[in-house]
Amino acid sequence: MSTYNEQAKPKVTTALLRKMKQNGEKIACITSYDYTMATIADAAGADFILVGDSASNVMMGNETTLPITLDEMITYAKGTVKGAKRAMVVVDMPFGTYQADPLTALHSAVRIMKETGASAVKMEGGEEIRESIEKVLCAGIPVCGHLGLTPQSVNKFGGYGVRAKEDAEAERLINDARMLEELGCFAVVLEKIPSGLAARVAKEVSIPVIGIGAGSDVDGQIIVIQDMLGMNKGFKPKFLRVYADMFEAMGNAVGQYVSDVKDVTFPNANEQY
Repeated sequence: MSTYNEQAKPKVTTALLRKMKQNGEKIACITSYDYTMATIADAAGADFILVGDSASNVMMGNETTLPITLDEMITYAKGTVKGAKRAMVVVDMPFGTYQADPLTALHSAVRIMKETGASAVKMEGGEEIRESIEKVLCAGIPVCGHLGLTPQSVNKFGGYGVRAKEDAEAERLINDARMLEELGCFAVVLEKIPSGLAARVAKEVSIPVIGIGAGSDVDGQIIVIQDMLGMNKGFKPKFLRVYADMFEAMGNAVGQYVSDVKDVTFPNANEQY
């Protein structure tokens, strides 16, 4: 197994992420929803582990991220935090837990921080959720922003297409990124936007810019761990690089186990008490 085993590396914090940007060191981010995957990602050298509301799709089989609840996100985050020794763990605030009003946002974020032990939360949107972001930040809770394609707004957008291709939307995105920086967000995720626009944002703000489908001229990248491991056969967006075919490998292993049970070759004499 290839691992990033550099014992001297300090635990990742918001301050370290900013320093990495300043030093030109790329930030490697990945999702996790449980202890086992977090342990693997952490040992491999991930800097930033996101407990994404993509758990709604990947772990629960929903078509969108909208159905997942705060309680469910907290459950996934608890195991992930236990598996991450060096990486910073950030938890998505799910749909409906922060958009309505700042007090709801604060209560949701406080629950995440107190019940999971995570280091920060992530919120989708710009100016329209400004007051909620401010309320959470004023409580001392680090916030990562998310602009561009925001999956919680899939019904508003009418799909998962590339965002900010037109000048007006691109300008709004730049303004929102500047606003997030001014409010005190420690980073911002840019999802599925033109690479040139993402590069411009990364140059114009001092906080780390993490891309997913946003090109290489940003400060880091994030990807869903099950996607990059080839566990989800039907998901093949342009930005996804698949590093393994775990769907086939795991399927073969389980198939062999089933065969061994049927043939009564498992357990053998050495596998019994």
